[in-house]
Amino acid sequence: MTVLQGMTWDHPRGKAPLVALGARSGSKGQTAVEWSARSLQAFADYPLDELASTYDLIIIDHPHVPLVAREDLLVPLDRDGERAQALQELAAQSVGASFASYTHTGHVWALPVDAAAQVAVCRPDLLSDLPRTWEDVVELARDGRVLWPTKPVDAMSSFLTLASQRGAEICGTPDRFIEHELGLTVLQAMHALSDRVPPACRQENPIETAERLATSDSWLYAPLAYGYVNYSRPGFRPHRLAYRDIPEGPKGVAGSCLGGAGIAVSAHARDRDAAIDVAFWLASAPLQAGEYYWRGGQPANALAWESPALNEDSWNFFAGTRATLEGASLRPRHARWMQMQEHLGDAVHSALCRELSDEACLDQLDAAWQRLVRAADTPGAGP
Repeated sequence: MTVLQGMTWDHPRGKAPLVALGARSGSKGQTAVEWSARSLQAFADYPLDELASTYDLIIIDHPHVPLVAREDLLVPLDRDGERAQALQELAAQSVGASFASYTHTGHVWALPVDAAAQVAVCRPDLLSDLPRTWEDVVELARDGRVLWPTKPVDAMSSFLTLASQRGAEICGTPDRFIEHELGLTVLQAMHALSDRVPPACRQENPIETAERLATSDSWLYAPLAYGYVNYSRPGFRPHRLAYRDIPEGPKGVAGSCLGGAGIAVSAHARDRDAAIDVAFWLASAPLQAGEYYWRGGQPANALAWESPALNEDSWNFFAGTRATLEGASLRPRHARWMQMQEHLGDAVHSALCRELSDEACLDQLDAAWQRLVRAADTPGAGP
């Protein structure tokens, strides 16, 4: 038996199905994967070169793809023609841009196994009519029962969602992170809600928001939070949550910041063929619509999202958010985006906390982006 080492992220959605499906009997023989997990924050931040030197299989966030492509940290999963048909099928079965998010420079660097974007979440026993627009959300928040996770990384995601809904071009020029007039409009919309939700929201992530909604009757709705199907399933928490499409903007429900996760094979994998076999198996429609979900996962394959059984079990989590996922937007495809993402989260969070003016926030983002562009043009400056 081949034994591989895998790294995922530490939440039932990210870890439980992989641990439960730890052994694969396939075309490459019997393969076992011993899975370790890193925190949600480390999922976004931990250096992939260090992970790739230690683990054979890695669950990654798609904004890392331009960097791993540049540094050859992962195995291109289209490296030969053997899997061409399987790749075509997975591309056709993608929920929104989930599959495309792991492609870059003409290659496929990971396969989607988990699909997510910012969506709305509510307690349907407490709220029957969901707000339709952002202005409706702000009005609902007058009663003090709306939550909105805006710790820096989630403030970043919400900024990108609201900007994309308004047609913004992020990192479109070497000088401007975003056109300032539009950036100010987005920040003003964020302030309108941030000023009406509990201050503690500024230190919370979507999991913590879901926990509050699922364990207390004090709260009934959050407009932008990455979906976690676990909370929609019976028995996971005292109260079940319903996830639905985000509030409409100028482009309807399109524009949500795409999340999710993909399975990648390290360039240093001890048995590449066995690792690739496991990756394609985990992304396959039969497994995604079957054991992957029933073992606690949040599948990425469209056949799972269209499954009547899975929708019935999850209060229509998949059908209720599908339009948002189909219109979700990718973060900029730049090898230095993960560095820019950190600047964006910190600056927007400081603006929401009134520690930084909106104008100063946008100036900081321009300056950070200009530094990264200059560094990219400097020989020997790194990735």
